[in-house]
Amino acid sequence: MEQNLNNKIEIKTRLISFYKENRIKIQIFFILILVLVVVTSFLKINNEKKNNIISEKYIEAGILFTNNEKDKSKKIYEDILKSNNRFYSSLALNIILEKNLEKNKEKILEYFDKVENLQNNKEQKDILKLKKALFFLKNSEDEKAKKLLNELIKSESKIKDLAEKILVY
Repeated sequence: MEQNLNNKIEIKTRLISFYKENRIKIQIFFILILVLVVVTSFLKINNEKKNNIISEKYIEAGILFTNNEKDKSKKIYEDILKSNNRFYSSLALNIILEKNLEKNKEKILEYFDKVENLQNNKEQKDILKLKKALFFLKNSEDEKAKKLLNELIKSESKIKDLAEKILVY
């Protein structure tokens, strides 16, 4: 029992000694962890606020479109595209294409490139390529569309079958 008590005292003495020798390092370590937690929380909250603002803009643009204020709606959708939000930029591009809000083909291709650069998921990029190919087909640019569809087929995409069916027509 006395040996057990001596071990406890020795461990306590060693811990106190270790703390005294490395006090500054230990304090810096805990301060860094605290700063890291605070910064991470701040960034997360800031990102959520930006997401909420963009989602409100998206809803506002939809309301404006239904009220026949297409120019204002288009402007907001363009702002959403410029925001570099992965989710809402894709949605804004879809609406611009579906509702024919933009007539300038070059500008639409810029939008495609912008949204494609935001995507990091292969499936999302493949869907975007398919939409771009359909856009080219709609605008009688068959060669560009075939090139994109063939890329989808060769990459063993999940939408390979759909791309093959489109190529047949």
